[in-house]
This record gives sequence, C-alpha cells and structure tokens, in this order.
Amino acid sequence: MNAIGKATVTTTDTGEEIHGVTVLGDYHLNGGYDWMELIGEHGWAVIPSWGCDGWDLGQWPYVMVAATRTADNIGNLFGVATYTEGDVTCTFYRSKAAQWDAITEQAFFHWKNGQAEGPEDLPMAAAELPSRYRQPCTVFTTP
Repeated sequence: MNAIGKATVTTTDTGEEIHGVTVLGDYHLNGGYDWMELIGEHGWAVIPSWGCDGWDLGQWPYVMVAATRTADNIGNLFGVATYTEGDVTCTFYRSKAAQWDAITEQAFFHWKNGQAEGPEDLPMAAAELPSRYRQPCTVFTTP
C-alpha cells in the first residue's frame, strides 16, 4: 500500500464497512517529519500532546500519533494513525469518544513504557486512567 490511498475500512467501534476512505499506510521513503507534512495535505494532523497538562504523545520523529475527522453519507468518521519509524497503522471510528479512547491507549502505552513524558500517577491499565488524562490538551490553545 502507498503512504496515502483510498480504501475500504471497517470501523473499529461499530463494525461498519466504509468505502473510499483516505487511509494512511507505511512510509519508509523519508523520516517522520516528512510524513507529518505529507499527511497534513490530506486532512490528517499529528497530535503533539495529550491529557489536561499536555504530556508528550509519542516520541517525535520516530513515533507519532495522527488524527482526522471526515464524513461519509451516514455521518462523521474519526481516524487514528500511528507512525512508528515508517510503519503505520490506521483505524477508523464512528464516534469521537472511540477515537479519543484509541489515542489514550497510545498515550498510555508510551507514558507507561517511558518512551514519552507523561503523568507520574499512572494506573496499571489505560482503562483506569482518570478523565483528565483521556482528552486532548487545551493548555496551549489560544482563545
């Protein structure tokens, strides 16, 4: 598969088959920063931080998590892509809550394994994270 293409996907949360969705694939041509620029041209954005205080999400430029919001004739679609040294996984969800859960799982994994700076009071499992760690960072957002 090319780095960016159209494909049929099955939403992870509802099991719906959706045709013609822009999907991200492996990208071994250049590095992570080039991938970030490329996907931005197709409606995807890399998320730099996660949680109420803006802890690191991934380990740039080697590990990055990106998201998109698009729609089909039924309603919204929310995508999550994880870039790990050129290997890319891409999933879609019908609800924003399911997308946030997927991003939270990625954040927790990297925080727990010391691959990214995260909160000091992490529980044993991502499902046990308090809500303040399960949301986009708004610390750096201007009004």
